[in-house]
Amino acid sequence: MKFPKVIRHRKAECKIYGKKPNYPFYRAAWYVNGQRRIKQFATYSKAKSFADELVKDLAQGSQRTALTPAQAVDALAAIERLQGFCQRTGRNVSLLRAVSEFVEASSKANGRTLADMVEGYLSTVATVTRKDVAEAVEEFIQADEPRTKASEGRRAQLSSKYTYNRAIVLRRFAKALPGHAVCELSKDHVDVVLTSKTVAAFSAKSRNHHRAAIKQWLQWCVRKDYLPVTHRLLEADSMRREHADTGEIEFYTPREFRTLLETAEGPMRAMVAIGGLAGLRTAEILRLTWQDVFRVPGHIEITAGKSKTRQRRLVEVCPALAAWLEPFRSFTGKVCSITAASVDVIWQQQFLKLCDDAKVSRKRNGLRHAFCSFHFAAHANENLTASQAGNSPAMIHAHYKGLATKAEAEKWFTVAPAMAGNVISLDTASRKQAQ
Repeated sequence: MKFPKVIRHRKAECKIYGKKPNYPFYRAAWYVNGQRRIKQFATYSKAKSFADELVKDLAQGSQRTALTPAQAVDALAAIERLQGFCQRTGRNVSLLRAVSEFVEASSKANGRTLADMVEGYLSTVATVTRKDVAEAVEEFIQADEPRTKASEGRRAQLSSKYTYNRAIVLRRFAKALPGHAVCELSKDHVDVVLTSKTVAAFSAKSRNHHRAAIKQWLQWCVRKDYLPVTHRLLEADSMRREHADTGEIEFYTPREFRTLLETAEGPMRAMVAIGGLAGLRTAEILRLTWQDVFRVPGHIEITAGKSKTRQRRLVEVCPALAAWLEPFRSFTGKVCSITAASVDVIWQQQFLKLCDDAKVSRKRNGLRHAFCSFHFAAHANENLTASQAGNSPAMIHAHYKGLATKAEAEKWFTVAPAMAGNVISLDTASRKQAQ
């Protein structure tokens, strides 16, 4: 028999080489994908049987012979691992897909192993929990309830009035989406609520408040893993803020201010004077103590814990205000003696009664608006007015510019007691006793 012996099937072929003195084996040689492969056999019959099967496989396009013995062992072991994975998880993954995903992930690993990357991901990834919209809203409202409480004389983290109004908005939102889970919400759901007849009837400012409340709730849902961080609900068309018209600023005239002061009795008189001549917010006045009023000569001190902006400021006491406050110099404790939990509501009721007694129309935030308007008119300096009122210069310029004249401002800041005996310093004194 002459060697090499060529075994053919169609266009595929395999050559069998005979033994040599220095190499006592028969060798089968063939090409796969341009690479030469060789396998040795002890007998010619085994080499011939292998070659006959090989050329048939090659003619059919089989690539299995392209593997080296070591590669074939690895491939079989990998397939067994994938079969075990499929039995455990029910996921059928091919060897090619497994290798492709490994190569792609490893190319982005910067030297880290795939296991390290997975462990790092699992330590930071959040799993979204299914939660009904109404349940999530109530949980959000209850979670913020402790933040509306504060120690005596200090400002709470959140205004109870603000949280009350926000709760109304969010409950309205939840009521419009019954049976929906937070993770199921889409931009269309948000649009349906914010473009409904109920919300559309509100002013642009109120609709912006709706948007702000919903935005806060959605951000909280992300923190609670009720919503994925990639939700994009804030990009809904209805969530774009509107330009709201500035509301009309109402404030008292110097004559009305004097009437209110002369009608008020006890600490109420001091509170009205502070509101009109120092510009403190109602909430700041209700937290104020007499020590804050008289601690710094010529100034009222609003500590960071009592200020709306949480920044300490000193407000100058003009001569007229000093005259109204002088009878109270010996007082201690809080300026407002109301001890009920709803102190703001009770104060507003008492102030409304004062307006009725004085026959002066009540104006919303009229004392503070008057201070800002007249102070800016007197000094023409928004920075100075803003520092006294605890506001921004931009806000002062936008809302209070041109509302009063310098002559009117002079009248306002010279509203002083007619005579020293007209101011009654005792909380229990009545106007009849004063006369």
